Parts: sequence; structure tokens; C-alpha cells
Amino acid sequence: MTVASSVVVPYAAYLRVYEPLAAFPEPERSHWARYAKRDDLPGAQDELRRSLADLLPVPPVAVPVHESSDAFVAVVDGVTCVCPWRTRLRGWLALEELSERFPASLLDAVLPPLVRRQAAADYEQWLERNPDARPWIRSATWHVPVRWFVLFADDEREYEKSYKGEHGPLLRYRTPMVQARRRVARGLKVLKDGLGEGPLIDGLVDVGRWLEEFHPRSLVELDYGGLVHAVPPGQLDDDRSAADVAEGLAALRDGDGERAGSVYQRLTERWTAVRGRQNAS
Repeated sequence: MTVASSVVVPYAAYLRVYEPLAAFPEPERSHWARYAKRDDLPGAQDELRRSLADLLPVPPVAVPVHESSDAFVAVVDGVTCVCPWRTRLRGWLALEELSERFPASLLDAVLPPLVRRQAAADYEQWLERNPDARPWIRSATWHVPVRWFVLFADDEREYEKSYKGEHGPLLRYRTPMVQARRRVARGLKVLKDGLGEGPLIDGLVDVGRWLEEFHPRSLVELDYGGLVHAVPPGQLDDDRSAADVAEGLAALRDGDGERAGSVYQRLTERWTAVRGRQNAS
């Protein structure tokens, strides 16, 4: 059942893959087929609220005890596609990232060592039974990674100032999997020819490998999620980051390093300003 609340939880963006029902084995396929017919499908804010609710108990629940049976649903050319939440798996992956990004003393104050050790042991046991598991959703807080925009074209941008079912505006891109993979391949060639190596290339390689795990008739979505509440409306209206990335890649391909650098600086300044709001009072 959808969680009813007027509270909007910020501030994360999401890269999602929706797979056709045919990609799932039974009995999971039948479960999603029945699920997609529901009238009360939950939204992104519902998913985030449920995740945050686990942090309220003492001690907090680092990773859900049971895997979610919910998903996002999209109909593409008459074909029902689903994006399973897999909140338990994503919780384990997020916990690993936290351990790499923050000192143990800070983590201890939020998640006691015993809780983290138990979660790590549970994940190890689960991986032995599910060695090929991968999430359908990737997330980023307080920004959209530049590499995500490589997957999309400006004419795939969808912007609604008032979106029913969620609070506030909607800004997202959607593209067929075949297009996303093609753009990753082309982008990597341009970047490797123009830059040789760097974190942008490494990140795009990682995204490309992730996309290869899914059905070729899947749908790929970039959703600004709660970030729409961190960007002033006028700037949101003018945000054409996918077009900027395409322009930068075209400049690199043409050997125009100055124009490519200018575009990259424009992108960096845009998202640095958004990240700066994280510490604003």
C-alpha cells in the first residue's frame, strides 16, 4: 500500500532500468504481472520514506530484513516493464560505499559496529546464494553524475512543473536500452580518443557494464527525483544537461578542446551549485 504523507524526502537522483516481464523467470514473472495491474502503485518518495524509516529504531536497521516485493512500473509500446526496488540489496551496496567514504568513527556514531558487521555477514551469505545479483536502480545524492547524461538525448527530456502522484515537478529522461548502450559505446570512444583516461571514462565503463546485465528491450530512465526541490524553478526550466554533454562530446570528437572544456565547466558549475545547498541552513 502506498504510504500517505505530505512530507517530501530530498535529495537524490536515480538511474533505473525497467525490464519487460519476459526477462524474469517464474514465479517472479507472474508476481510482477499481477503487481503491475494494481491501482495503488507506490512512487519514488514512498520508497525513500520506507528506507529512512529503518533508521529510526534503536539500534537502527542498516539493511532491511526482507527484500522488497515492490517495483516501479512503465508501459513501453504496449509492453509492461518493471524496475524492482531491491531495497535490501541496495542497502548492502550503500553500506559498502559508506565504509569507503567515511571514517569509522563517524560511521560508529550512526551505525554501531555490531550492526555493520552483522549486515556484512548477511550480505556475504546472501551473495553465495545469489552470485549474479545486480540492482535495477542506482542513486546519487545532491547531483546527477555527468556520465549518466551520456545515455540520453535532449529530445528525451520530460519536464512537468506539477506532476500528479508525487509532490512538485518531474524532470526525467527515458530511452530504449539499445540507444543507451550505443551512446555509451560512442561516448567511450570519443573520451578515450580525446582524453586517454580519467574518472569520467572509468565511471562510464562501469555504467556500460551494468547496462549489459539487462534485457535488450529494457527501458533506461534518469530521474532527477528529489533534486527538483534543490534547484530553483528557473534553473530547472533551463537545465539541459544531456544536451550539454552531447555538445561536449561533439566538441571533443571535432578536436575542439577549448569548447569541450567550456561545456564541462558549465556542467561542473551547475552541479557544484546544487551540491553547495547540502550545507545551506
